[in-house]
Amino acid sequence: MKNRAFINRLNFAWSGIRSAWRSEASLRSHIWLTVPLLVVLLILRPALLWWALCGVMVSLVIAAELINTALEHLADHLHPEQHPRIKIVKDCAAAAVLILSAGALWVALLMVLATL
Repeated sequence: MKNRAFINRLNFAWSGIRSAWRSEASLRSHIWLTVPLLVVLLILRPALLWWALCGVMVSLVIAAELINTALEHLADHLHPEQHPRIKIVKDCAAAAVLILSAGALWVALLMVLATL
């Protein structure tokens, strides 16, 4: 996959997003939760810095969810039966998504409080 044209690499990325969208309810939930965030941003009209910060947090949460999905698929492929260490890998990846999601909620709450 190295040294492919940019359009090819872009197609690989879109393929990963589509695959994760089809297989992961958590990813779909996180993406759909951006809709109410956009509504709040449009209603409150905070400073551009808040828009940027919310955009960064959304990107981080979705990226973490994609990494979590990739790790889960890889772990399941390499070790299909249950194993305590594989469970730790999966649990830690899920915890990373949870922590980033909590951080995103914190940023959203601070934005609302700062704008009111």
